[in-house]
This record gives sequence, structure tokens and C-alpha cells, in this order.
Amino acid sequence: MPVTYDSLRYPTTFMNESHHEWQQQMRKFVDREIMPNLQTWEAKGDIPEALFKKAADIGLLGVCYPEEFGGMSEGIDTFHKVILTEELSRASTGIAAALGVHNIALPLVVNFGSEKMKQEVATPVLAGKKFIALGVTEPSGGSDVANLKTTAKDAGDHYVVNGSKTFITGGLRANWYVTAVRTGGDGMGGVSVLLIPADLEGVSSTSIGMKQGWHASQTASIYFDNVKVPKENIIGQENRGFIAIMTNFNQERIALTAMALSMSRASIEEAAEWALNRETFGKKLASHQVIRHKFADMIRQLNASYAYMDCCVQQVDAGTAKTADIALLKVQATLTAENICRECLQILGGAGFIQGSVTERAYREVRVLAIGGGSEEIMRDLAGRELGF
Repeated sequence: MPVTYDSLRYPTTFMNESHHEWQQQMRKFVDREIMPNLQTWEAKGDIPEALFKKAADIGLLGVCYPEEFGGMSEGIDTFHKVILTEELSRASTGIAAALGVHNIALPLVVNFGSEKMKQEVATPVLAGKKFIALGVTEPSGGSDVANLKTTAKDAGDHYVVNGSKTFITGGLRANWYVTAVRTGGDGMGGVSVLLIPADLEGVSSTSIGMKQGWHASQTASIYFDNVKVPKENIIGQENRGFIAIMTNFNQERIALTAMALSMSRASIEEAAEWALNRETFGKKLASHQVIRHKFADMIRQLNASYAYMDCCVQQVDAGTAKTADIALLKVQATLTAENICRECLQILGGAGFIQGSVTERAYREVRVLAIGGGSEEIMRDLAGRELGF
């Protein structure tokens, strides 16, 4: 039996025919629209805006969003989102991040924004006509959201926002920034969330420059210089934004998990094909015991991570998920991916060191998965505190 991307998916009883049909639809889209263009977009450092409209037309952007805004919600669950993320990440996790960036910002609008805000923002974003980004990370704080420095001072009918954000995926293209700001005192109790239009006076953005990975995903720094934001642009309640941001992070961490495991499967598939055809010392590379052991150990780790992810996703849909589990799941997945990408590159040897190979790209991209959505260190500390230590 050949080792393929599909054969490496740990079997689950949680998925039904709808999930499998969705997977095939997404597979065809990725093979037709993304795979042939991947190297070009990597070199260019971005994906074309036309791709968002094509993605919207097949429902890719609207998964799990209300149908009144152009989304798909009936009969749709978190496994549909996981499958989508996996199929995009099979090509590149950078592509998955670029095309799915609205999923870390738009839920805050849909779940906590006013009806007017939802209509004005959600509908064009899900149609692929407008773009939105999440502005939380700052140059001074990284994952320390409770101590963010960007301020929003009360000025009557508006706030005056000053500060900056960095490492913002999709930040150069965005029409709106869902922005974490400080409206109150120190700590988490003073954090609010504002929807800031990118065209307001005083808002500017710049590229952060060359990155180790995610070359086809634009990443920006955003600056706010005395920006006047109407009071009606607050998302949720003033000084109650921290919990909303933390809740949103759980979905982002599941997506990052799916990215890590998908790129692991793609790397194993490439390394297996190489090892089964490459001859060294008079026999197939895969026939050497040390190589067989590498594959066995990688698949062991992959299976364990998939079983953990499937249980957590099922609990999310059942409303019983624990933040500690999702945090530890992300750590499990990124550690697994890092080891698998290293071992696959070792098996490929010089062939894996050349740009254009699946494993070379995965090896570069794995580091951002271990940092984004909360670093491995933050995840362990978060889980440890929730578990009572």
C-alpha cells in the first residue's frame, strides 16, 4: 500500500459523508487554483485578490458563518473548517493563513458587533470583496495581550487611538482592523476591541519585510496616530474585550494545529516517495532499518496528534472544550510537525534543501506555527494555570 497524504490521516468516526464531500471539493479547488501558481506567489510575496472571490464563490470563505451574511452554517461544524485548513495547508500553510485570515478577525464582529457593523463588514468580507485583519500583537508585548500599550482615549462621541501593531497577517490589504486597545486601567480589565477602518486619517501600514516562511502571505506593521474612531465602532462592551479575544484564540489554535498536521502529512508523503525509489548501498533507501524506524516514529507521533485533535474538535462542537486542552493540543501538533519536518528533510538529503520541495517549505514554515496564536511557552503556562498548578 503506497504512503500517501490521504493514507496518513488517522481514521476518525467523527466525520460523515458531508465532510468527505467537502474535502473533495476543497481538494479540487486547491489543485486547480493554487498548486500551479504556488511558486509564483511565493516569489511575489502575496496571493492575488482575485483568489478571494473564487474562494468565496465555492463557499470557502463562509464556513461556519451565518447564511444571512453569505456564510454557510446549516449542517456545518468545526470539522468542516479543519478539513478546509488541511487542504489549503497541503499546498502551503502560508496560503492557508493568507486566504483564511478573516477567520481570526471576523468572528469578533459577528459574535460581538452591532447589527449595523455585521451587515457592513461581514457580507463583503465573506464575498471576497473586502478584507479584514486582526490587530492584537504589539512590538513591545507579543503574546502578552493583557499589557498592550495601544490606547483609545474617550473624546466624547469618539475615541482617539494611538499606538502600533505588528506581525499582522493581511495587514496591507485590510479594509478594517479588529484592534485591541486600552480604554481603561492596567491589565486585562482595561482592554477593549475597536473596528478601525484602514482609510481613517492617521492609519498607516508597512510591510515587515522578508520572512523565514509564509512568503505568499503578506505581514504588516500598523500605526495609529491620533486616529478618531466613532464610539459605535466598539466591538462588545468597553473594558470587556480581553475575554472575547481569548475565546477567539481557541479557534485560531485549532486552525494552527490543522496546519501543522497537514504539512506533516505532505512532508511524509514526499519523503516516502523519495525513500521508496532512491537507492543507496545497493538497496532502496526505505529498506534501511534506520529509515524504516524514522517513518514508523513519525507516523506514531502523527497518529497521536490527530487523535488528540479530533477529540478536541468534537468537544468544541459539543460545547465542552477546555482551553487547557486546546493549548496543549497546539503544542503537541507543532512539536510533532517540527520533528517530522526535520526527519523528512534528513531522509531527502540534498533534494530537500532545494526550494520548491514540499519539505523545504514546511521546514521553514513550522516555526511560525509554534509562535503564532500564542507561543509554546505561553500555551504550557496557560494550561498549567488552568489545571491548577
